[in-house]
Amino acid sequence: MSKIVEVNVQSEIGKLNGVILHTPGEEVENMTPENAERALYSDILNLSIARKEYKQLSEVLGKITTTYQVKDLLTNILKDDATKLEVLNRIEKIEPFIAEHTPKGSIKDQLLDEDAEDLARLLIEGVEMKRDTLTKFLNKDWYDLRPLHNFFFTRDASMSMYNEVLIGKMANAVRDREAIIMQSIFDFTPGFNTKTLNLATTPDPLRKITIEGGDVQIAREDILVIGNGVRTSTRAIDALMYNFINRNEDKVQHILVQELPHSPESFIHLDMVFTFLDKDKCMVYEPLIMSPGNYQTVHIKIQHGKLVSIRREKTLLHALKKLGMDLEPVYCGGEDETWNMEREQWHSGANFFCVAPGKVLGYARNNYTVEAMNNAGFEIIRANDVISNKVDLNKYEKYMITIEGSELPRGGGGARCMTMPINRDAVEW
Repeated sequence: MSKIVEVNVQSEIGKLNGVILHTPGEEVENMTPENAERALYSDILNLSIARKEYKQLSEVLGKITTTYQVKDLLTNILKDDATKLEVLNRIEKIEPFIAEHTPKGSIKDQLLDEDAEDLARLLIEGVEMKRDTLTKFLNKDWYDLRPLHNFFFTRDASMSMYNEVLIGKMANAVRDREAIIMQSIFDFTPGFNTKTLNLATTPDPLRKITIEGGDVQIAREDILVIGNGVRTSTRAIDALMYNFINRNEDKVQHILVQELPHSPESFIHLDMVFTFLDKDKCMVYEPLIMSPGNYQTVHIKIQHGKLVSIRREKTLLHALKKLGMDLEPVYCGGEDETWNMEREQWHSGANFFCVAPGKVLGYARNNYTVEAMNNAGFEIIRANDVISNKVDLNKYEKYMITIEGSELPRGGGGARCMTMPINRDAVEW
């Protein structure tokens, strides 16, 4: 990385100046129907198709902004021997078995002998099990160090929050190494000017602190919107609240918390039911966001090192409107049939990624959502037309670039899930 990159994200919609991606690799194919559920999948993916679809996403973003790949960033920091040892020491804390002595030596020793590129690959794709003890000989698993099947969803393990990076505390141990890798990238890459905030260091005797990036959205420089569900706990939001209190800043900090159902699995994160599209528009899954029922919206207000208030709001959109963000909802699946809403929400129909105000990426497969976007004033543009330079994006005030998605949505996420922005322009509200 030749230049210094200031990590600075003050909104979900500001013009995108840099984003971290991870192209799915062998770690996605290193999965069987037997271990898919443990890997947090309901099905196994066809890697060749998933990579073609992901290539559309990465090439479109490459036309619009600067992109960085996780594997390249990890390889670069592992070229330094001291950093290599520190990264493996961090991994040993969550996967202590890598230091276990065997007749052929420990996994950690093996990894220390690898060059930077091979080590980066192994930390992501997994280390095949050596059957050098009876325990391992009889083990049904294939890997000593399990593959990171979910890593192409780069949003979850780290999230740019204003001028720092909040490190995820993953709800499932199978993803813990993702957070270690992302924190190490930001801690040791000289080109990233930022600091990391890791809530996992907060005293947590009940081990209830979990937070993932799909639940954290920067509405405005003074408003965080956070989902509370199966992946992000109330204790994690409390820990974040205390962090803001301890900063003792003059400015007001608002945290809007939206409770989420714990099932079905398509509701795992807030960005599966709600995303920002423009200064005055948002994408919603109507049955939950507009008619929340038992799922509360809570407004936390912090200033001068104190909790000013914590209270219930009618809906998330009502709470945002009271804070000066009057958003018109666009409905995932359209407005006519709940059936269509449910089907398209399941395939990440509400999961949009902004590259600028009113300029977004989403899946082509969700026909009713695409139609709703078009009716809301968004020009619908095919990803391949952007890649082949058939269209000039500068000619459009608002657009939705449609990414093919027959395979990727089966992993349980969309365009926002697969992107980790590191810098955006400020928005003139």
